[in-house]
Amino acid sequence: MSALFSPFQIGDLTLPNRIVIAPMCQYSAEGGNATDWHLIHLGQLALSGAGLLVIEATAVSPEGRISPFDLGLWSDENEAALKRVLDGVRAWSSMPIAVQLAHAGRKGACNKPWLGGGQLPVSEGGWVNVAPSALPFNEGELPPEALDDAGLARVQQAFVDAALRSVRLGLDLIELHSAHGYLLHQFLSPLSNRRTDAYGGSLANRLRFPLQVFDAVKAAVPAGYPVGVRLSATDWVDGGWDLEDSVAYAQALEARGAAYLHVSTAGLDARQQIPLSEGYQLPFAQRIKAEVKTPVIGVGLITRPAHAEQTVAQGEVDLVGVARAMLFEPHWPWRAAAELGAQVQVPPQYLRSQPHAFKTLLTPMKPHAAKG
Repeated sequence: MSALFSPFQIGDLTLPNRIVIAPMCQYSAEGGNATDWHLIHLGQLALSGAGLLVIEATAVSPEGRISPFDLGLWSDENEAALKRVLDGVRAWSSMPIAVQLAHAGRKGACNKPWLGGGQLPVSEGGWVNVAPSALPFNEGELPPEALDDAGLARVQQAFVDAALRSVRLGLDLIELHSAHGYLLHQFLSPLSNRRTDAYGGSLANRLRFPLQVFDAVKAAVPAGYPVGVRLSATDWVDGGWDLEDSVAYAQALEARGAAYLHVSTAGLDARQQIPLSEGYQLPFAQRIKAEVKTPVIGVGLITRPAHAEQTVAQGEVDLVGVARAMLFEPHWPWRAAAELGAQVQVPPQYLRSQPHAFKTLLTPMKPHAAKG
């Protein structure tokens, strides 16, 4: 039996397999509102046979966006637009769906990547970013404003409000984004957090605001509702956030009831030096998994089904996140099931696509079970 295709429990949520579609920004929203692109994009991924689909980084406030084109969940209009997309997807797929709630901090107000990705001036649709400290991400950019106590309270409440909208939408779980150099990660790293108050300096102080946000979200959602966290295990810069810090953060999150830890790396500092190779981020996930009982998702150039199977079968991680490979090959789990002798759930409309050599590869997907 394939380990990758064995079921897995996150809280009360049962995943049919260990393949997680990691969140991938699409820069295709309008005023934070999901569009037909999201219906097409998420609909395609929801037919892939993966165990869990995590919606892209979704901003909790307008100034929390990476770009003016980011998905958002700060308004009734945002909520209604995402509901339309989710209703369309769920009409044909029973795949569990999560949302990644995020705030870009100093990395906000940027153009679309395919249009250069640089920071947009206020006159061209940008805005003044907020951050732990008034330090820009890149030299020459407009410095962010350092958050005061009132600003911290606003950000925390924005996460809570977006979480409540997520619950109303019937999303299966929430992932809080504290990775890739965005706001919560900025509080964690000494490279971006130069505060001298209770939120800066020592590791305990730098952990304070991300943990405060987690606690507030966890308290706001129904008991037992799964809330996971994505973190960057290292900045890949000397003197920055590192694996030992990440272990401490993971243990603090576990003590607070985190449903899972989604372990990535990097994104905080332009000086990062990343030695890219197959599975290059997995050792960080393995170390964190060895220090906690909380389920761990591992990522990082995992593109071969045999490699994904090995890392789960050997207990290195509990689940495997696949992102760009899934965009390139939206039915990657189908191929993985074929190679590993497993089964994958597909819409009944696609059952006839099963190659003659695979008699029991494809099984019919059950209808989505409405919540509430």
